Amino acid sequence: MHKLLLAAPLALAIAAGTAQAQTLVATSNIVVRALDRSINFTSDVTSRISDMKVVVEAREDAASFVASAGEIRGAHLEAAIGTLRSEFPAARNASDLQLAEAILAL
Repeated sequence: MHKLLLAAPLALAIAAGTAQAQTLVATSNIVVRALDRSINFTSDVTSRISDMKVVVEAREDAASFVASAGEIRGAHLEAAIGTLRSEFPAARNASDLQLAEAILAL
């Protein structure tokens, strides 16, 4: 009986964790596809962006920004967003959240 009582919450936690991981992957794919359409990133642009030191350094800040729904804005993220908008005119129309999600997806 005790094993059954312990197994049910564990199975539920594993299932919830798997669902969250799948949701994160699906959301990342949606964001990348949406940004690809709205910002017109080509593979050359994507590789150029992922090679930018300022963007690489902004990944942790981008994660905090996305996780906090825009409440936490780190200096690295601010620098990366500014650089992306100055280097890529099409990025000027993207929201800060879209750019942060794109940084995470690279």
